[in-house]
Amino acid sequence: MSFFPAFRYGDSLAVVGISIATAFICELISWVLIYRTSNYKALRSSIDKASKKLDSMKSSSSSSSSKKPASSSAPSASSSSSRAKKMDRVETSLKDATRDLSLSKFKSGAVVAAVLFIAFGLLNSLFEGRVVAKLPFRPVPLVLKMSHRGLSGTDPTDCSMVFMYFLCSISIRTNLQKLLGFAPPRGAAGAGLFPMPDPKTN
Repeated sequence: MSFFPAFRYGDSLAVVGISIATAFICELISWVLIYRTSNYKALRSSIDKASKKLDSMKSSSSSSSSKKPASSSAPSASSSSSRAKKMDRVETSLKDATRDLSLSKFKSGAVVAAVLFIAFGLLNSLFEGRVVAKLPFRPVPLVLKMSHRGLSGTDPTDCSMVFMYFLCSISIRTNLQKLLGFAPPRGAAGAGLFPMPDPKTN
């Protein structure tokens, strides 16, 4: 039985609504345990300052190197080395602060994971074996395994709760964090526990 029998997409709205409510609960838990603490605010401020300083140093370094005359290459070698060392120190400080910020978020990780697990269990019990939406395309086999999981029909455009909840989970909470100002600092990207290589350095 659909939650909203008068609406064609009642089950879809129910899944999205529960996903939104879950995202708000998770962010509330994170705010109570993490975002409102002085340690988190200090780390975030440190990351913002280090990121701005590093960007300023990189821009000044690139501009000075482009304007440097060929005859001054020898005297400027020592200044370039000193500038590089300063940038390394700032980068190290930025990575350390970002790592500490990531570690501090582990406090709420277990609680948030429990909330997500409960929400998934609730949705699974309510919509098990039911088509909650219709996909506007025929998914590739890899995606089809998830989008059609638990469904007994053969229509590849049938969408299961699992797939829809997955899409909601990776989109709603990320945008909610940006809306509430809880998104990771700009300088924290790629410098956490599992740093990604900077494409500019390749």
